[in-house]
Amino acid sequence: MTRTIKVLLAEDQSMVREALAALLGLEDDIEVIAQAARGDEVVAVARAHPGLDVALLDIEMPGATGIEAAAQLRGEFPELKLVILTTFGRPGYLRSAMEAGADAFLVKDAPAARLADAIRKVLAGERVIDPTLAAAALADGANPLTDREREVLRAAADGRTNAELATELRLSQGTVRNYLSMAIQKLAARNRTEAVRIAREKGWL
Repeated sequence: MTRTIKVLLAEDQSMVREALAALLGLEDDIEVIAQAARGDEVVAVARAHPGLDVALLDIEMPGATGIEAAAQLRGEFPELKLVILTTFGRPGYLRSAMEAGADAFLVKDAPAARLADAIRKVLAGERVIDPTLAAAALADGANPLTDREREVLRAAADGRTNAELATELRLSQGTVRNYLSMAIQKLAARNRTEAVRIAREKGWL
């Protein structure tokens, strides 16, 4: 008798989540036994469902991203296999996901059969990466921004002033200005708004 693969599915859009659960439920050896609608709920849901084999995580979720949730799960459940799903084929996301300990990285428009196959492969110890994204990640190179530059640029995304950023991040205004300047320079952007856009498009924020 084939062992059933127990899956945790985290996706904030209920219609997409239910559709994915239904599609995976058609597979004889896969069962979605736990679901989460927020990134910051994933670990608690995993704790409440012992025996999970695979966590299927969307990247864009409220509370925490799928990549952040993956890193938390990897720390608490080292044997759990982690599959990242994304609508956004951004090379930087792939690098971040791998650094967080993901075992697979797929775009959502992949056929359901490919997703089911990826779940089986990661459980068998393989790593599964969308080939187009893998090629793009190699072409783009590594994220040029430091952790601090990313933090400041992310905080600046909603238009806050340097003074507001300095207060929030507990830095001097001069330090904030320097981090933003370096980020703008590294991204070959004209200003902070363009730097945020470029970094987001690359998946570097």
